[in-house]
Amino acid sequence: MGPPCWDPYPAPPLPQCHFGENSTELNPGLLRAARAWVGARAARREGRAGPGGRGEGSGRGCGAEPGWAPRASLLLTMILFFTYFFYCLPGPCEPLPPALLLPPPAALPDGAAPTAAGDAGPALGGGSRRFPQAIIVGVKKGGTRALLEFLRVHPGVRAVGAEPHFFDRCYEKGLRWYRSLMPRTLEGQITMEKTPSYFVTKEAPRRIYNMSRDTKLIVVVRNPVTRAISDYTQTLSKNPTIPSFQDLAFKNISTGLIDTSWSAVRIGIYAKHLDNWLQYFPLSKFLFVSGERLVSDPAGEMGRVQDFLGLKRVVTDKHFYFNQTKGFPCLKKPEGSSKPRCLGKSKGRPHPKIEGQVVQRLQEFYRPFNMKFYQMTGQDFGWD
Repeated sequence: MGPPCWDPYPAPPLPQCHFGENSTELNPGLLRAARAWVGARAARREGRAGPGGRGEGSGRGCGAEPGWAPRASLLLTMILFFTYFFYCLPGPCEPLPPALLLPPPAALPDGAAPTAAGDAGPALGGGSRRFPQAIIVGVKKGGTRALLEFLRVHPGVRAVGAEPHFFDRCYEKGLRWYRSLMPRTLEGQITMEKTPSYFVTKEAPRRIYNMSRDTKLIVVVRNPVTRAISDYTQTLSKNPTIPSFQDLAFKNISTGLIDTSWSAVRIGIYAKHLDNWLQYFPLSKFLFVSGERLVSDPAGEMGRVQDFLGLKRVVTDKHFYFNQTKGFPCLKKPEGSSKPRCLGKSKGRPHPKIEGQVVQRLQEFYRPFNMKFYQMTGQDFGWD
């Protein structure tokens, strides 16, 4: 028996992938090798081989090429080319660096919980824009502006100056827009905002919960009768032609029926609004600040607020003085400032005179709601 058959025209080895600028061009060496090999195969089939159907060097004992050999050769050639096309032509053969494979940040849908508190990274100026960890959610004309200004004295607090009204009026703009309003904060600082109308907005608790269930909520409350009169005073200053307070507060003055559809009255039903919030947040997430004590003892109330936020008690009685003209405390002159910091002219307006029987009827109306609110919060605010 002769030696094992061998192929005088072995298939050329698969060339290595060509990396670089020309990686998408066909390798010329491969074309030349493939053409030579196919040509040799064709010549052999056409009878260029030696006598007896044996190729040159027939002494090696190989018989004539069987009938399936041409098809096998063609198949092998096709495999060779397909291998090259699939592995080398599409592009670089080595994987891309991991950094290039990261997808771009996707838009955060409304109502979706964010995956991180801050943005992609600190800016050149330092810090990141974060969703607020604490929000002053109410109430209008309760003392929210004073509380925010007092808090901004603390180096651990950064707050938005204007009311964003995101969770009541601008929710369709999305959470990314909301976060873009926030000031940049450093590690250890707290981001805050205040929008008092959140407390009476039915959808606000759910929307804030969807942003972060860990959000701390501060509610500044005030005697609802005094608060309603203050609310009316603010509206009157903008529109002097509105009806009298008692005309707006009562559906029927002779029967004493209160008109709860008037927002100035409706806001003061604190127990009803709080019940809506407690469907999403436990009581431990709330701090209820007394608007009256924020005036009579600002340092004491600020101590409670700083404790609730987990801050060191930096804002103390040394920061305040009582402004007799305005009738509420102001911040003493900060370092580098030429004058003390007091709230604007819109704060501390004198209230119009309201008849005693109107005030008494409103007190009677609010009393059961106040009692319920005391029970819910565990605090007696002394309004009755």
